[in-house]
Amino acid sequence: MEAMLSKHIIMLPFMAQGHLIPFLELAHKILDHNPNFTITIANTPLNINYLRSAIANRPSRIHLKSLSFNSSDHGLPPNSENTDGLSLSQIVTLLHASTALEAPFRRFISDVVSSEGSPRVCIISDVFMGWANGVAKSFGIFHYTFTTCGAYGTAAYCSIWLNFPHRNLVDGGSPEEFVVPGFPESCRFTVMELNQYVRASDGKDEGSRFYQTQISFSLESNGWLCNTVEEVETLGLEVLRNYVKLPVWCIGPLIPSKMLKKNLDSDTSSGISGQRSGKQPGIQLKKCMEWLDSHPTGSVLYISFGSQNTITETQMMELAKGLEESEKPFIWVIRPPIGFDLKGDFRPEWLPSGFEDRIVKQGLVVYEWAPQLEILCHRSTGAFLTHCGWNSVTESLSQGVPLIGWPLAGEQAYNAKMLVEEMGVCVVLTRWVDSRITKEEVSKVINVVLDKSEGGKGEDMRKKAIQLGGLIRGSFEIDTGSSYIAMNDFLTNVLSGFKSVII
Repeated sequence: MEAMLSKHIIMLPFMAQGHLIPFLELAHKILDHNPNFTITIANTPLNINYLRSAIANRPSRIHLKSLSFNSSDHGLPPNSENTDGLSLSQIVTLLHASTALEAPFRRFISDVVSSEGSPRVCIISDVFMGWANGVAKSFGIFHYTFTTCGAYGTAAYCSIWLNFPHRNLVDGGSPEEFVVPGFPESCRFTVMELNQYVRASDGKDEGSRFYQTQISFSLESNGWLCNTVEEVETLGLEVLRNYVKLPVWCIGPLIPSKMLKKNLDSDTSSGISGQRSGKQPGIQLKKCMEWLDSHPTGSVLYISFGSQNTITETQMMELAKGLEESEKPFIWVIRPPIGFDLKGDFRPEWLPSGFEDRIVKQGLVVYEWAPQLEILCHRSTGAFLTHCGWNSVTESLSQGVPLIGWPLAGEQAYNAKMLVEEMGVCVVLTRWVDSRITKEEVSKVINVVLDKSEGGKGEDMRKKAIQLGGLIRGSFEIDTGSSYIAMNDFLTNVLSGFKSVII
């Protein structure tokens, strides 16, 4: 007779906000589908405190487990347990340091098995924490890989790190072009779509060794979860499934359920960003909503480069001048430029003299953190200037808001490539922090994307974004949505892995 045993899913995110939040949303989605699961998210002490703050004002049945970790032991500044505020070289150090969690994580799994008898347990780990697959195998339990990115970006990221195709440029084509294994011959990438770190990698450097090892481990799991929607990423999913040769469940978008309703007013959307991030915005939500209420539909440009990115002082200066020259209303989430303490005070000299006084009626400058979800849900928001991080992309498209891309790290340039070439909802302003931009380029792109003229590029982008928004919002319709069905299929697979536990 099969015992009435607990059904325990243990999650292991990578140590970055763009990974922690999707794991938290995944946990909520699973419990919405099947409240009989026990879910524990394991991570370092400071990240667990962060997650605890994020769920403090939200009913939750999610357990949190702190794993011992001391950043100073790995050559990192004290209390550096995620990517916030770290330089690129320090992030590479953090990547390697994350493998030190294997020993305390293994002890935790052993304790769970011992204390709960013979529990039904499975592990869902980040693609960057592929070593967890070995832990699962040693206990004879299922392991799933979760990529917090989209399918296209994930496939390109994995294939480029494992194959270094940019070292074999296409014969007869542009000297900058190359084909990525797994992608169609016609879908050529360029060297400029690789950040400087990837361009310089050769398989022997520290970053290469980490990514190749962890991705390879993840390819040995029982299946992958992808934070995307089946109907939205047709090509990306075809490539990813062919590449990993494992089941891939599209269980996205992992955004708050309230965002799946279009154009929430300031009352019903109040507090979504704060509840999700565990952070306090640099502007009062009421003030922000009132400012947006005073502008016409689709007229405002929202600008944010995510939780850990910033740009150079020179780029910041030109962006400010271009915003002012465009004469379009905007909300700009701003933090100190590269080379300065990202958590420090913002200095007036990083912006044109008198900028904030001159744009007092045109724009809002928000320091550190803004209520992004509420801003994107507002009817007045007409475009989003973004680093093209996947969380920001799905949040924007769920509301039918087109994008201006400025990739800065990770797979962001691959996301931008897909948004431009496959979806037609994005214009790339520039890439990376080593690029040069002018105020004229900034102003021109803003005016193109916010232009509502019938037949114009901006209007075409908006129509396509609205269409995608409908698909995204419909993906979690109960019983009929593709992501809802995929989640049920995934949980059925999880349960099948428990059937061997019989007493």
